[in-house]
Amino acid sequence: MRWILAGVLAALLPVAASAAEPGLAGDWVVDLSTEPGVSYTRPMQLILHADGTVEGRFYESQIEAGRWKSARGRVCASFRTTDGVGPYHTAVCLDGDVARGQTWAEHRGFLFNWNATRAVP
Repeated sequence: MRWILAGVLAALLPVAASAAEPGLAGDWVVDLSTEPGVSYTRPMQLILHADGTVEGRFYESQIEAGRWKSARGRVCASFRTTDGVGPYHTAVCLDGDVARGQTWAEHRGFLFNWNATRAVP
């Protein structure tokens, strides 16, 4: 009986973390536009688990490793994805209703600052 209860509680923990930090968890539309008037967006899905790990997808890539934390009045996450050639390191923090982030791709020689808005269901 004890192991059944432990399993049920463990299954509920990721849900509890997302409910506790709803602002950053969920689906986002990331604005990666580089020219005024030319829209270029990509989806981001963040799942925040109670153990501080992050799962989801960014720019059509699975998040391979990630962590999140709520401290100093803000919720932030950092994670790694890949394009099959090299890693992309992303950091994002919630700022009101906007997610503000940056992605670094050393193998491509760029650092890109971006903003994201909540995806409309």
